[in-house]
This record gives sequence, C-alpha cells and structure tokens, in this order.
Amino acid sequence: LCVGVECQPGYRLMTATLVRAFGARARLMAPARRSLSTAAGKLKAPPMVFIRGEEMTRYCMDLILKDWIEPNFDVSAWEFYDLSCKSRDDTQDQVLRDAVAAGARIGAIFKEPTITPTEEQRVALGLKKAWGSPNGAMRRGWNGITISRDTIHIEGMPLGYKRPVLFERHAVGGEYGAGYSTVGAGKVLTMFLPKDGGNASIVDQRELQDENNAVVTYHNPLDNVPDLAHHFFTRCLEAEVTPYVVTKKTVFKWQEGFWQAMKAVFDEHYRQAYVDKGLLKSCGDQLPHLISDAATMQIIRWTDGGFGMAAHNYDGDMLTDEVAQVHRSPGFITSNLIGKAADGSMIKEFEASHGTVADMWHAHLRGEETSFNPLGMAEALIGAMNHAAALADAPEVPQFTSKIRAAMHALMVSGRGTRDLCGPSGLTTEAFVAAVAEQIAQPSVVPPPPDAELSPVIDAMDVDDDAMRSLWNELDLNKDGMISYEELKIGLKKLNLHPKKALTMLLD
Repeated sequence: LCVGVECQPGYRLMTATLVRAFGARARLMAPARRSLSTAAGKLKAPPMVFIRGEEMTRYCMDLILKDWIEPNFDVSAWEFYDLSCKSRDDTQDQVLRDAVAAGARIGAIFKEPTITPTEEQRVALGLKKAWGSPNGAMRRGWNGITISRDTIHIEGMPLGYKRPVLFERHAVGGEYGAGYSTVGAGKVLTMFLPKDGGNASIVDQRELQDENNAVVTYHNPLDNVPDLAHHFFTRCLEAEVTPYVVTKKTVFKWQEGFWQAMKAVFDEHYRQAYVDKGLLKSCGDQLPHLISDAATMQIIRWTDGGFGMAAHNYDGDMLTDEVAQVHRSPGFITSNLIGKAADGSMIKEFEASHGTVADMWHAHLRGEETSFNPLGMAEALIGAMNHAAALADAPEVPQFTSKIRAAMHALMVSGRGTRDLCGPSGLTTEAFVAAVAEQIAQPSVVPPPPDAELSPVIDAMDVDDDAMRSLWNELDLNKDGMISYEELKIGLKKLNLHPKKALTMLLD
C-alpha cells in the first residue's frame, strides 16, 4: 500500500492497520512462502477454502480445476467443503459450520453458487428439510462488513458501463434478519433492555386497527460502518471514481446514523485526497449523498461509469441487481464478502453474482450442447487465490492468475468466447475451458488482433417486440414512421432518461 507515493492521513492509518493484520496472518502461513514450488514444478497454492456448489456452475468449475488449476498448482493446502443440498442434508448442516470455521481460520474463500431449496425442491431431492441460505451463517461467522460488487471490464468489448462502477452493500442488518409475526388488532410495544441491566425504554408503540397485520422487527448494527467506510473510500480513491453514500434518510430517519458514520470517516481521512484528484468537482468538494430513489435513476443514466455507491443491506441488494442489468448481466459483476478476523486482518470470500444456472444444467443432463460463460466464477476464483497469496506473501500466484484473465479476455474479443457473447459461432462450455487451458499453457497469451473489438450479441429472445413497438409509437409523435432528433429528445425527457449537462445529485 502507498508504495512510491506520499500517503494521505487516511491511507497511513489503513496501511498501518493492514500491515499489522496481514503480518500476523502471514507469520502463521509462512511455510507457504518458503516453499512455492513442488517437485512436479507446480506452484504451491497457499491455503484457501474452496466451497463447492451445484448444477452447471459446479460442473464448469470442475472443468476449470482440472484444466486450468491442477496442471499448474499444488492445491493440497486448499480445504474443500461441499455445500450441495444433499451434503448439507446428510451432515445436518455440519458441513456449513465446518466451512465457516475454516474460512475464519484461513481468511481466503472461494464459493461456487449454491441452491437454497424451496419446499418443492426439498421433496424432489428427498431432503429432510428445506435448508436455509448459507449466506447468513457466513456473514456472521466471518464478521461480515460489506459485500463489494464491481463491474467487470474487458478491453475491446463494450459492455454497459465504460468505466468501473464500485458498490458496497452493508453486509449485516435490515430485513434479512427480521423477526415477524402475523397478528390481529391490538397494541404492539417494542422495548429495549440494556445489556448492562439499566432501565428499559420504549422504542416504539402503536395501535393496530386491522384484523390482519404483519409486524416486523429488525435493526441495523452500526459499529462496523467505519470499517465499511475505510474499505469503500480506499477502493474508490484507488480506482479514481466519485463515491456516493445512498440512503433514504430524509424519510427513514433511522438511516441517519449510517450517513453520519460514513461522512465522519470521509471528512477526517479521505476528503482532501479526493479534492486533490478532482473527484468531487461536481459535488462542491464534499461527500455526495444520494437518495435511494434517485440512485435507481442515476444507475441507468450514468453509463459512462466512474462512480461508486455504498448503501444499506436491502438497498444495496436491489441496486446492484440494477447495475448488473445495465452492465449486461450478473455474469459481469463481482461479489465479494469482506469480513474481519479477530487479529484485524481481512477475511474475503469471493463468488459469482449469478446462480447455479439450472436451465443450462438440465440441458446438459439431456445431452444437449451448452455454452456457459464462466467469467464471473473465474474472476471470483482469481480474487480468492490472489487474496490467499497476499496473506501468504506469494507473488507468483497473481502473476499466473493474471494470465488466466488475459487468456479469457483475448479469446472473447477474438470471437472465441461463449455464445452469449459471440452468437452461434461461439464455443461450447467445454471448448472454451479447453481454449483457455491451451492459452495459459503457452509462455505468453496470444493477444487479440490489433484494434480488435467485439460487441456482444443481442439475444432476440431477450427482446420484447411488443414493448419495443409501443415505445417506438410513443416516440414517433407525428406517426410518420421515423423518429427525428426532436422527437427523441422529447421522448427521452418524458421518460426521464435524457442525458443531462451535469450530474444531478441530491446533496445533504
């Protein structure tokens, strides 16, 4: 951190903390650094937790392990845990508890997409119960701070955003941990009982007039918001993007604490560094606050990218789904859970933002050709391996993982990607994995042709023709079968999608 540059005060603080933290964990993992190669000439991969999932994503990751990783790495230090529904059911979820404990101990985790079974799936799979999502146990067990979700960019392939978009979703609190009950008419009283035995106080009381009510209780922990703030502002500054804090605090007054904690960290440690880089020119050189309603619109408008957002748990969940759709699909978005170990070091879990791709898996089971794009999962694996290498001081690992990324990107831009990018001429699931393996086996990756550019295909199945014709008719004001510039301008303004002369922000 901060090598070759003069650190700002916030960086000095973060640097000292991380150096101490990484140093403590690195000392525990020192043997991995002293023995980087095995007798077979493979690199010895530092300890990492590998969590297996299900369906198409598991099948593809098995191919990647066999063809990309195992020929080049000794992964004997990796710990594998099977979080398939059957494994969780057979072990009464002990495998999940073991995986969480291993992640807390090792600090670097890769996770394949998993299934959270419905009642129908429980019956179909013969499970004893419909096991809940493992995410809550992981976030608690790894002291989850934030879920970082960023756009993935491929040089020579235009996607939704031109520049990076970074997002932090508070990993705890909100509706996801809510308690609830369906009750009739009466009174609801919410009490707070201090841990130290002090006097109880009333948080809320209200009369219920309806005969059918859903009463919901949840809270938002705020102790780790400064950690989230340091992580967010450090990343945005390194990427040279403008940070926005997103809340609905004008209406939900209880969200004020999140904003105040973020702003306090920013003003004390980061503001001057952002001002010096000119990243706050359109914000009056202050940390911008964005109302969540406005954020949903700006995510669609700001396709130039170059911004970051930090939000509460639920808002972050919804808004990052919107970012994924603008940037083509969840397969082009990363998803990393950032937690904190007892020694202060960062626990990082990496996974794809998409699910198990059940429809393609069923096609595979029927013996049909598939063309699954593994980019999101490969980025997650690269991230986990690089973090494991950082904890163990093993620089040879990221040198190799960067080769994997370069090979995937080169193939995609050269027209040898999967069919979601290249159309019918694209490679099958197996052929793409094999093509990448062939590239990384060479001394250097064969780059795409000079000035090569490939625009991803648009799947006609994704286009709602009726909605497109309705939109056309709405924009074609004089009904002459053509849309003039003025008609386009009026139509986009009516839809509130018109480009603006400057970024419109709601500052507080």
